[in-house]
Amino acid sequence: KTKKLQAFFVLGRVEREMASTKESSEASSASGRSKNVAESPKWTVPTLADGSKSLLIFVVLSLAWFLGFSSRLFSVLRFESIIHEFDPWFNYRATAQLTEHGFYHFLNWFDETAWYPLGRIVGGTVYPGLMVTSGLIHHVLNSLNITVHIRDVCVFLAPIFSGLTAIATYLLTKEVWNRGAGLMAACFIAIVPGYISRSVAGSYDNEGIAIFALMCTYWLWVKSVKTGSVFWAVACSVSYFYMVSAWGGYVFIINLIPLHVFFLLLMGRYSNRVYVVYTTFFILGLMLSMQVPFVGFQPLRTSEHMAAIGVFLLLQAVAFLTFLRSHLPLSVFKRLFLLMAAAAAAIVFFGVVLMTYLGYVAPWSGRFYSLYDTNYAKIHIPIISSVAEHQPTTWLAFFRDLHILIVAFPAGVWLCFRKLSDECVFVLIYAVTASYFSGVMVRLILTLTPIVCVMAAICISSVLEKQLGYSVLELDSVYSPTSTSEAYNILTEETSASGKAGKARKKQKERQQKETPAPVVETKGPEDSSSSSSSSSHEKPTVRGPLVFRVIVVLLICGVLGMFAVHCTWTTSYMYSGPSVILESSNSDGSRRILDDFREGYFWLRQNTHPQARIMSWWDYGYQIAGFANRTTLVDNNTWNNSHIAMVGKAMSSNESAAYDIMRSLDVDYVLVIFGGVIGYSGDDINKFLWMVRIAEGEHPKDIREPDYFSTDGQFRVDSGGSKTLLNCLMYKLCYYRFGEIQHGWNSPRGYDHTRNVEIGHKDFKLTHLEEAFTSEHWLVRIYKVKDLDNREKSGLSRRKTNRKLLPKAKSNKTATRQRGSIKDKLSIKKGKKRTSKKAKKSSSKK
Repeated sequence: KTKKLQAFFVLGRVEREMASTKESSEASSASGRSKNVAESPKWTVPTLADGSKSLLIFVVLSLAWFLGFSSRLFSVLRFESIIHEFDPWFNYRATAQLTEHGFYHFLNWFDETAWYPLGRIVGGTVYPGLMVTSGLIHHVLNSLNITVHIRDVCVFLAPIFSGLTAIATYLLTKEVWNRGAGLMAACFIAIVPGYISRSVAGSYDNEGIAIFALMCTYWLWVKSVKTGSVFWAVACSVSYFYMVSAWGGYVFIINLIPLHVFFLLLMGRYSNRVYVVYTTFFILGLMLSMQVPFVGFQPLRTSEHMAAIGVFLLLQAVAFLTFLRSHLPLSVFKRLFLLMAAAAAAIVFFGVVLMTYLGYVAPWSGRFYSLYDTNYAKIHIPIISSVAEHQPTTWLAFFRDLHILIVAFPAGVWLCFRKLSDECVFVLIYAVTASYFSGVMVRLILTLTPIVCVMAAICISSVLEKQLGYSVLELDSVYSPTSTSEAYNILTEETSASGKAGKARKKQKERQQKETPAPVVETKGPEDSSSSSSSSSHEKPTVRGPLVFRVIVVLLICGVLGMFAVHCTWTTSYMYSGPSVILESSNSDGSRRILDDFREGYFWLRQNTHPQARIMSWWDYGYQIAGFANRTTLVDNNTWNNSHIAMVGKAMSSNESAAYDIMRSLDVDYVLVIFGGVIGYSGDDINKFLWMVRIAEGEHPKDIREPDYFSTDGQFRVDSGGSKTLLNCLMYKLCYYRFGEIQHGWNSPRGYDHTRNVEIGHKDFKLTHLEEAFTSEHWLVRIYKVKDLDNREKSGLSRRKTNRKLLPKAKSNKTATRQRGSIKDKLSIKKGKKRTSKKAKKSSSKK
């Protein structure tokens, strides 16, 4: 029935084309007409079906965009329109600087309030794509007299781009498989928590637009490989340039695409298409990426980019050998091929080694080594391991961020492996590499999420097509150029109008069907690409089985997808929509309780400190202090100077006197710490303290040693069994100052830490060099002022001891006159009488 339906559409199309072609209607015969039909390469689907499919695709993609946008607004609806986390606050400051002063001022902006006293050159140390995108949107809206604050643009940028990501995912999946799978992949990525975690409203980070650029680049690459068009290769290069300007993860692209080309060469699938598109992409993409100031000459001087250069040279060598093969005898070509292959491999290997030794090519970075050895960063670069999102991924994190998609993911990989076209090879390489890297760092689940959505959509859509019998959206596959002749043969066989050749083909087909029984359900791939030459891939699944079984399978799939939607909504609402600067808890009656201590402390800094005041804190809070309080910080989340961060860690790990000397040398005015012992906040500085010790020990191993902060039994304890070094360090005193005076409940002792669930060991102590300046309502933010030096510094020496015993008075032989002393040749003064006035005389005479 399916083949008859296909033949029916072919027949209707033929009739419409013949009716509309007046020039050839009189001259064409029945045989000529059949020949033209079989050789026509540009037939299209019926107008009604095309319009219906286009409308359906538009509606589904629009709903996916709206669903993705609305599901990311929980943070705005439950709290307010505010920037989240830490890094987005710097991005917001940089965007505001760009919109106020212009692009060239932004590129030359030197931020003297960061990394005191060093400062930071912002224009050459950031990827400007995020700021430029927001600034451009703000400029366009204001040009249209739509007054929008730049903060609102930053808050809603990631939800808006989530819809563009859904469209890019649909286009990629359509090129790899079919339209039905593409629509399902678009719906998946619109609500999957693995992508929402970095794209909620207020999460103004690079990943918000980078995933769109990633999927768009991959779609354009697959499109260019399938068509061999220079136009699509140029478009892929432009998309890659946008990706480079937006996120440092562009290295994943510039290694994955060369890896795809390398595997195609190994599989013997070299073609002019691959040569043209990769050469165009590499040269143009290389030139465009070097225009980003932060990237510069890194594509030519870093080891992370050497794979792309090596594949480019290898492709040129293969093209040259292919040319020689057509002009030389086979025996000569084989000897020449072995000689040139050995020489090329030796030249490339020793060339890279020599350039690395001479310093022209930088070696692999520590972040790259940490992807292959999970213990490398902990041993050599502890500042990388101190970040929570750089920890290895747990199975719970995979299920939380991907849910049922992680189960369907392997099945989609298997279906693509069965087809194994050029585009399927690409997505398979993407799936394998992303799966590995996402297991190393929990942050890299973000790169795994798009390909999981694609593979899961391929799997689920294939199952639904098998059970439903035919995919309405894939009716156009029978009208593709490679399947037109096959469909016409079916039509002629059914109408018995193809003569002896048609009868012979029909008999041969019937004989094959009798010899080989048809399977119950046969899976075929999507519409054929230029790399797959088998015409059987266009055949649609034939459903044979009880109707009840098919209904049960479809209902189960719908139920699982419903559970997936519920899980995505709950995870987005309660786990990924809470701003880090606003905490939420529940009272005993179940009502909401908002803890706004962060903004309370930052606002106090802004209103009660000098504009030039310098604040010392751990690097996690540097961007927020600069964004909220507009004050100078010593370190922040850029973490470009490990020595400076180690100095702050040393100050926090030392005793108060040693820390005071460090703070005086850095001109520190205030010290800010985060303490969660009152409300049970686990992300406070006490729980981060060991990382401060490890980073400080890396730079100052003689002064700071991590074992000194553990108890005798090797535990990190803040109670009475804790290490004396820990109980007397600056961080301990700043967090627990006056904490021993408060009692939180009738059944808990004074100084009970609700985060560590212990009673602190050192309660009654005083601060010598610092004084408490501010403590927030729930003791979450504590600020201390560094005292100035005394007016007269104490020498530190002991006071001089004197003998206070009275000695007997010595007798003198001097006379009284000599004892009083006399002056030689002293002038004698004659005392006269005081003159009196006439009035005085009269008054005296009257008396």
